[in-house]
Amino acid sequence: MSHANAELITHFYQAFQQLDAETMAACYAEGVRFSDPVFEDLRGAEAADMWRMLAARAQDFSLTFDQVQADEHEGRARWVARYLFSQTGRHVVNRIEARFLFRDGKIIEHHDSFDLWRWSRQALGLKGWLLGWAPPVQQAIRRQALKGLAQFRAAR
Repeated sequence: MSHANAELITHFYQAFQQLDAETMAACYAEGVRFSDPVFEDLRGAEAADMWRMLAARAQDFSLTFDQVQADEHEGRARWVARYLFSQTGRHVVNRIEARFLFRDGKIIEHHDSFDLWRWSRQALGLKGWLLGWAPPVQQAIRRQALKGLAQFRAAR
């Protein structure tokens, strides 16, 4: 029998497969901390709203996940998102390693790792291929993403 926190991770990604951001957000503790190479430090409602934004904007989306493992305190999973990046109309396959920390049956920390240069080559095309490795371009990607999240949150 799998640990309850492994079931929580599975529930989170099953909801993500359905673009059910409300169920995803319900897996998080109130003060959750989220980070990935684009959104480096989101907390609480910001993290939940990021999933709401991504689910609302998803186009040609699919998700698979596996290697779910968890114990009382920490867990991990591997997931792959396939989608159309709306800003360029390019298809992306993003392979992600996720790590979690838990408390009281909720996710308190969620850290996703992926290769931002690989992502930028797919999402941005030639510009991403030539410059996606460069810190100024990666910072521009982060600023654009945070701006989009702020606009999404303001409109809610």
